[in-house]
Amino acid sequence: MSLVSRHLESNGIPTVVFGSARDIVEQCGVARFVFSDFPLGNPTGKPWDTEMQKTILEIGFDLLENARYPRTTVQTPFVWETADDVSWRRSYMEIKKQSD
Repeated sequence: MSLVSRHLESNGIPTVVFGSARDIVEQCGVARFVFSDFPLGNPTGKPWDTEMQKTILEIGFDLLENARYPRTTVQTPFVWETADDVSWRRSYMEIKKQSD
C-alpha cells in the first residue's frame, strides 16, 4: 500500500496511510502516515470498537488537511493492551509446535 500511496501522490492524489508497521511504512516514504502501535492487521483500531475506529479515522482526516511537511507521521494515542495485559506483544507471531 505504501508504494501505491506514493504513486497516487506523484499523480496529484493526496493519501493517508494507516498502519502498524512503522519502520516499513516510513522507509517507503509515504506523504502522510497514521501509526497505531497495534498488532498487524488492526491499524484503525480494535474490532467492534467503533469509537476508537472513528477517532483514528478523524486523526487521518486531520492529518490530510493539516500536514505541513512531507513524510509526516502521527501516532494515535491508543494502546492495544490494558495495564495488566501486555501478552499480545510476547506471543504475537509466535509459532507453537503442535504435538503429533
